[in-house]
Amino acid sequence: MDFFETVLWPLRWLVEVVLAVWHQVFTWMGMDPAGGLTWLLSIIGLVVVVRSALIPVTVRQIRSQRRMMDLAPDIKKVQDKYKGKKDQFSREAMSRETMALYKKHGTNPFSSCLPILIQMPIFFSLFYVLRHAADNRPGIGLMNADLTSSFNKADLFGAPLKMTFTQGWEQGNWVIVTMLGIIMVLMIASQFFTQLQIMSKNVSDETKNSPMYRQQRILLYIIPFAFLFSGVAFPLALNIYWFTSNLWTMGQQFIVIRSMPTPGSEAWRARQARLKAKGKLSVEELEIEEKRAADQGQRQQPMSAKRAKKKGK
Repeated sequence: MDFFETVLWPLRWLVEVVLAVWHQVFTWMGMDPAGGLTWLLSIIGLVVVVRSALIPVTVRQIRSQRRMMDLAPDIKKVQDKYKGKKDQFSREAMSRETMALYKKHGTNPFSSCLPILIQMPIFFSLFYVLRHAADNRPGIGLMNADLTSSFNKADLFGAPLKMTFTQGWEQGNWVIVTMLGIIMVLMIASQFFTQLQIMSKNVSDETKNSPMYRQQRILLYIIPFAFLFSGVAFPLALNIYWFTSNLWTMGQQFIVIRSMPTPGSEAWRARQARLKAKGKLSVEELEIEEKRAADQGQRQQPMSAKRAKKKGK
């Protein structure tokens, strides 16, 4: 047992418990214990358990991302203030002012990474569980010899759940190659769409004009392609887990953006229009609308009588 397997031992035990329980539930329902569909549903059940437990953390992440986007103009002002100043005093002052902004708004650059940081150990724990099962080695918990044998026999339309893209290519199993190829494309598309929901609909107009937004917009087209590695290196069962988790994230983002949009964003204006049409805008929301309208009015340049008369014609 290597170092990472030892560190992940408690999580591996929990993953085995959840998988075994779901597998038993579907077996009791009359499904084939060694059937690919039984194990597919068990893996989806694991996703439901993990992502449900992470809902509070994920909501915190979304709020943190929103605050980071809203902070972008203020961060830019601090950076401009110390632009070209490379002495130690200026760097420390810029760092203090930046951290003060994070503290004031209750966020930091690492908060938005928290859910993925929590999920990665679970992902690798599942990887070790499935790798041991693929090698016909019983697990450390409920993945006994019978369940291990059952997993080894499981396949979907001729694609073994334990097989990777590379193994399928080498063995000429074009079903697994095709299936994993499709899953890779779908994972890239779902990740891209999830990020696009935030970048296009849930960002205020002011933030869209900031350099930080433009940088994150570039990453939008780069990060999803990381799934090419997982599609090739990991077995079908693990890719099913990750793809299902992506679908969960996409649906969750849609619900959160629709119900808790960033003020001043496209999604916020759409929500305000829906509530206004139903007469359900709260007093607080009406005050926010009036304040934003007043701010926009203040930003308009004064117009001379001559120009106003000319415009009136």
